[in-house]
Formats: sequence, C-alpha cells, structure tokens
Amino acid sequence: MPVPESCQSRFHRRWDHLHDVHVRALAWLLDAPDLLDADAPRWSGKIAGLDIDRAEVAAWLGSLEKSPAALHAFLNMSSVTRLGRYAEKLMAFYFGWCGTLVAHGLQVRAENKETIGEFDFLLREGGALLHLEFATKFYLFEAGGEAPENDPAHYFVGPNLADTLDAKMDKILNRQLALARHPAALACLPQPVLRSQALVKGWLFYRQDHELHSVAPGVAAAHCRGGWCSLAEFANLAAEGFLLLPRLAWLAPARVAADDPVDLVRDHAAMTAWLQAHFAGDAMPVMVAMMEVDSGVAREVARCFVVPDDWRERAHERAQRTVLRLGSGQ
Repeated sequence: MPVPESCQSRFHRRWDHLHDVHVRALAWLLDAPDLLDADAPRWSGKIAGLDIDRAEVAAWLGSLEKSPAALHAFLNMSSVTRLGRYAEKLMAFYFGWCGTLVAHGLQVRAENKETIGEFDFLLREGGALLHLEFATKFYLFEAGGEAPENDPAHYFVGPNLADTLDAKMDKILNRQLALARHPAALACLPQPVLRSQALVKGWLFYRQDHELHSVAPGVAAAHCRGGWCSLAEFANLAAEGFLLLPRLAWLAPARVAADDPVDLVRDHAAMTAWLQAHFAGDAMPVMVAMMEVDSGVAREVARCFVVPDDWRERAHERAQRTVLRLGSGQ
C-alpha cells in the first residue's frame, strides 16, 4: 500500500509560493484536511466542511501575499496571544471577503447581564443563517501502550493535559451548538438559525510505533498528523535542521530561510540542550519541526511534540479519568 502524501508535502506543493506567515496560516486553514469525518454517525451531521473554489481562493491569497497590509491590520497581532483567537480572526477575514459574514464573536447575555455564550460565526447561507463554531485542536494519542478498549477519542489528550478530544467535542456539540435555541439568543439574532455546525481543524500526534493507517472512529482519514516523543527519545530523531514552533505558528507547515541565524537549529546536540534547559523549569511540551534544506530554503517535512519524560504516565492517567467520568455518567 503506498504511503499517503504528508500534510507538509501537500501544503508545500500547493502553497510554497506564499511567504507571509499569516497568509500561509490562512491558506492552511482553508485548504488543510478537516480533522473530523463529517459523515461519521457519532457527530450526527453536526460537523461542517469548507467548500472553497481553490482557483479563486489561490488568486485571492496570491494578491494578499503581494499586499498583506489589510490582513495584518485586521489581525492586529499585538493584541493576539491565543492560537484559537488568531485562527478565528483569520477565518473572519476570509468570511468577510466571501461576503457571508453576519457576525463574529457575538456574545449572548441574559437580562441580568450574565453571559450565556458566544457565537463564533453567524454566516449567510442563501437566505438562511448558519451558526458555525470553529476550533483548531492539537491532541496527542496516548493509550498506555495498549489498544484502548474504550472509545479512542478519550485517548487524544491535549499537550497541557487540560482536555481530551472527546471532552472538547462533547462541549461543542451538546453545549455550544445549542446556543441558537436559547431564548436570550433568539432575542439578539437578526433571524432564526437554520443550522448549527462545528468546523474543526488541527493536527493529531502519534508515537512513532503507532500504525500509520489506523484511524479512530470519527476522525477524518486524511487528517494532518505529527509525532510525539519524550525528551529521552528525542535523540533518535534525525533531520537536516530543527525549528521550534511557538504556539501561534502551529497551523501551517513551516518555511524559513536556511541561513536564518535565529530560528533554524542545524545541530542536534544544541537542540537537545535547549530542550533539556526548557524542561528543567517548564513541563509544557514543545512543538519541533523537522526541516529539510533545499536551495537556501528550509521546509518542514515532519513535526513532533517533545514532552517531559514523565508526560506519558500523566497523560494516560488523565485519559483514564475521562473514561471513568464518562462511564459514571458525570
């Protein structure tokens, strides 16, 4: 069976002419495979996909690459610190260009001013109104070294161990998508919502020994994949160069000048030393891109979360708590 094209290879093939980091991030959001399978029964038809005209979008992104000032001003990056907010603003810019954006980040409050919830996006769809919840998620698969007997979605754990894929989707599907039916929301909507769905982009990360072609129920077969390893296992990774990816750079595959003296680390020992120093005072996993250098340009060919050596045990305990909680009906 042929190995499927990686998300990185696909992105570079289509979008390597884009150099502006924000235009590249927007291109990835619009063209990357969805994280979840919209046709999977478990989502009950509540997962949305983007139906873009690739030629039209490519021409638009090309014009943004030449003159990105409007995008930069809209993003106002000095005020953006969260990846989710950054991705939302990129999508708001796109929906505005499409002419379908009715509202972004519309808060719903009760009569006592208590916040009930917030609509990520309200979009025009013909003569109807679409409520779209949008999320960009990054989860590491950890089932304790054994095939999980429970739903595999329980074992996709956030790098900071704060949530799981299963818990996040339960919140989106059963709480956030119900907002349009709340009496307080009906009072502030310009018209009733015809449909509420979730658009979910992101990457899932697997250990090197995970079977490449296995896909958890509900996850899109072509989703973007990365790896994860402990600090001790990082010694086994080889690349022409390594690039630390700060959180706001987690979306699109990386591309930098090969002679960049700040970002690109060509020496494995230097990268290891930096990671050791990081984990000496911070338990947060680090995303590292493995880079390939060609004609003066370093391009991401793979990405990996490097985690503290005790992360795997803590992640498995986190996933098990989720399984027990859901099993008890809490």
